[in-house]
Amino acid sequence: MTRKTLIIFLCSLLLSVRAMGSNPVIGLLERIDKGASKKFFIERIDSVRQDFFEVYNKGERIAVRGNNYISIAAGIHWYLKYVAHIHLSWNCMRAKLPPVLPPVKEPIHRMTSYPLRYDLNYCTFSYSSAYWDWTRWQQEIDWMALHGINVCLQMVGTDVVWRNTLLRLGYSKEDVNKYVAGSGFQAWWLMNNLEGWGGPLSDNWYRHSEQLGRAIIKRMREWGISPVLPGYSGMVPHDAKDKLHLDVQDPGTWCAYHRPAFLQPTSHQFADLARVYYQEQAKILGKSDYYSMDPFHEGGSVAGVDLNATGLAIWKAMQEASPHSKWVIQAWGANPRLEMIKNIPQGDLVVLDLNAENVPQWGDEDSDRFRKNGFGHHDWLYCMLLNFGGNVGLFGRIDATIEGFYKARSSSFRHTMKGVGLTMEGIENNPMMYELLCELPWRDETLDKESWIRQYCRARYGKDNAAILRAWQMLIHSIYNCPKRSPQQGTSESIFCARPGKDVYQVSTWSNMSPYYNPDSVIEAAKVYFSAAPEFLGKDFNDNYEYDLVDITRQALAEKGRMAYKEMQQALKRKDQKGFKKSSEEFLHLLLLQDSLLSTRKEFMVGSWLKRAIDLGKTQDEKNQYEWNARTQITTWGNRMAADQGGLHDYAHKEWAGILKDFYYHRWKLWIDAMMEELNGQPSQPLDFYSIEEPWTKQHNPYPSVAQGKAMEIIKNAIYKQ
Repeated sequence: MTRKTLIIFLCSLLLSVRAMGSNPVIGLLERIDKGASKKFFIERIDSVRQDFFEVYNKGERIAVRGNNYISIAAGIHWYLKYVAHIHLSWNCMRAKLPPVLPPVKEPIHRMTSYPLRYDLNYCTFSYSSAYWDWTRWQQEIDWMALHGINVCLQMVGTDVVWRNTLLRLGYSKEDVNKYVAGSGFQAWWLMNNLEGWGGPLSDNWYRHSEQLGRAIIKRMREWGISPVLPGYSGMVPHDAKDKLHLDVQDPGTWCAYHRPAFLQPTSHQFADLARVYYQEQAKILGKSDYYSMDPFHEGGSVAGVDLNATGLAIWKAMQEASPHSKWVIQAWGANPRLEMIKNIPQGDLVVLDLNAENVPQWGDEDSDRFRKNGFGHHDWLYCMLLNFGGNVGLFGRIDATIEGFYKARSSSFRHTMKGVGLTMEGIENNPMMYELLCELPWRDETLDKESWIRQYCRARYGKDNAAILRAWQMLIHSIYNCPKRSPQQGTSESIFCARPGKDVYQVSTWSNMSPYYNPDSVIEAAKVYFSAAPEFLGKDFNDNYEYDLVDITRQALAEKGRMAYKEMQQALKRKDQKGFKKSSEEFLHLLLLQDSLLSTRKEFMVGSWLKRAIDLGKTQDEKNQYEWNARTQITTWGNRMAADQGGLHDYAHKEWAGILKDFYYHRWKLWIDAMMEELNGQPSQPLDFYSIEEPWTKQHNPYPSVAQGKAMEIIKNAIYKQ
């Protein structure tokens, strides 16, 4: 080999090594299973603009080709699901791949005409990821890549941006801490709903937030995922009128919290303050192609505001900071108001039709939120909200989601429909529904739910099983098929988590629950599903099976609890002391049984949530503060006024082990005892629930975060014992 040839060879080798090091697909495969990257051949075709992936055999390796890393990751996920029958999900993102991967029978080719696949709601960052570390975020970004996500909200580090902005404007550190919300409530602060609640934040928190925010964006950019950063929408501290002499408007209250003030866009101060904000943001998080701004979110007053001027001021400030960037806005309630967006140039705004599977605003004439002209000339995404408050429970609108997508795709608004979005308030639940929506853009053929659920079951559990398929068929025709016109928000809530009373139905204030399915069908589905346990929880343990077994059985127990409560109600109406005692004992037994069942999976343990919060603290004071935030969010949600008058109590309730036994059981037991006294002819006073609930938020008793016991044994011996 000549010297010249050797130099060329070494340079090529170096470039190849560098390319491998910067290829995020390699790292993803190695995290799935060490050595997995050697079993795949990855090829990126940059010359093709439309997103596509191809999967074919290349010797003993599986070749996956795509036009970018996200398309390639989506192709890997498709192969793993539908050829290797390995399903990676929130409960398990690792797998043991066979020494030689199964070959594809025929090359797989998928492409999509939808350039945007969006992920995350502001609420997700508080209800689910408030206390995630980098390891957990890395796993979530892997999940996004596998599911074809290429645009994602990213608000971690925005608290640092605001701190630096306000310090630069002359605020003191103490004043900043009165404005920036605490660790468990930042989503609603950044949506202009409240300020300061849950704080103050420590210097250690700000350092953690900045480092984590940078790491998240770095990994997103490696994949080619465009981060959507919170832009400037006019929000300022309530005291900015006096401290900074700004021309502001009072947008009123939100659930008994006073909203931040709104800086009038007609003032020259708007552009000046926005410029400072974007400069500080660029230092911390860089610039982006997408910015999220939602002024007047959930009832913010627009009295005295020039909406056209508002839209133009927000857009101009964004464009000055990052030319050619796009404004991402939520269609939620009355927003976005037409007057605010009508003069924004086409292509510069993307509307998230946040709840399109239920109450579409894109122009569906059958919707209660019908907009005759949709979003006008602006681009929009068909989004699925599905989850509210991070509540636990089986839930889906499978027919409405599928039919709504195809209806939108064939409508007169199809030309401005640019993709789909996952806009859930909380994640790590109902993986089937998210899998479904993420596949829709990649399918030219119309998706049939019966055929799809068979494929899903085989992929999720690794093989066909008649009992599992039958159980899932029962579920998609009942609890997973909430009708389109039902006003229900999210899951049919567990009665165990409700504030007790003689006539209780829903748990949270705005759930609008409706009895759209037969509870017996869910209980029967759980029994049928459980019958497959010996095949999946024996020698060949299947984590997906066990997770779903616990979740489906949890739902069945919740249904039984509601039945027991109805018997309690009837006994009270009859003034039947003996009957009430019997039914209330059964109710409390089921509640504690639920606690035991859920303690077998870390995903359903309050200790997992609290441990993440506590572990982020560097000092004992920080640990206590984060724990209080975490406990308060899932119970009272705030102070007495917000909980009771604002209606926020139990909005983010969690049917989790630990809190069931110590919080919900305690609440129900006090009420049951009061009812027994009433049946005995003794006068009883109405319970002050907030005074019962608040002490738990201030406690520091430890909860386990490692699974306790075996799910199969608890279910077999306690629930289905003959």
